[in-house]
Amino acid sequence: MKHILTTAFLLISFLTFAQELLAQAPKGAWKSQEPTGSASTLIVADNYLVIASYSIGNKYFERAEGGPFTMNGDKMTYTPEFNSADTAKIGIPIEFTVTVKDDILTLRYEEAMVWMRVDDATTNAPMAGAWHITERDNGQGGLVQIHQTGTRKTLKLLSKTRFQWFAIDPAVKGFYATGGGTYTVKDGKYTENIQFFSKDNNRVGSSLSFNHKLDNGRWDHSGKSSDGKPMHEIWEKIP
Repeated sequence: MKHILTTAFLLISFLTFAQELLAQAPKGAWKSQEPTGSASTLIVADNYLVIASYSIGNKYFERAEGGPFTMNGDKMTYTPEFNSADTAKIGIPIEFTVTVKDDILTLRYEEAMVWMRVDDATTNAPMAGAWHITERDNGQGGLVQIHQTGTRKTLKLLSKTRFQWFAIDPAVKGFYATGGGTYTVKDGKYTENIQFFSKDNNRVGSSLSFNHKLDNGRWDHSGKSSDGKPMHEIWEKIP
């Protein structure tokens, strides 16, 4: 009887552990190749994901979309907050069946989307997460709060090695701009290597370096913007 109870306990523990594994979001960065010949990247950070399709060689931005998601077992329910190619899809939840095996992520809906892992963002990745801008230089050396009212917002998702920012307004299905690529943090400097930029493809291939300070979820970010103007921003992690 004791042996049966022990076996039952181990089985329950295993099933619980397996359920916990299935419920974990596939955090990190992923990539795939589009039929059009462009590449796509997916960043899953905290409870938000973002996708971009583009061509680095041709300096061409194709499309982007993103929004929050929830996990229930191996089911991911994703609700787009923006879609640069099809605004009709904004606000309509999509349920994916999620499978991760040997660094291959499969998201199955009407058909399967297959992604290859770029990084897992689970260890040694202090910047990984979903961030929103909360303060900006007022032009007089000080900082002023922004986006405190209304539904317009600017977010930036980071994995261990990749970033993508986007300016949107879900309430009016507004998409204003996005950009992304790879990043590094070293010796107090945060450097972005731009691989796509929806507003100006000529920025593709350039690098921007900023003064960087991270303190208790508050990211102090200063330097010069992509158009060469001085900038100072505060970003905070989305709770």
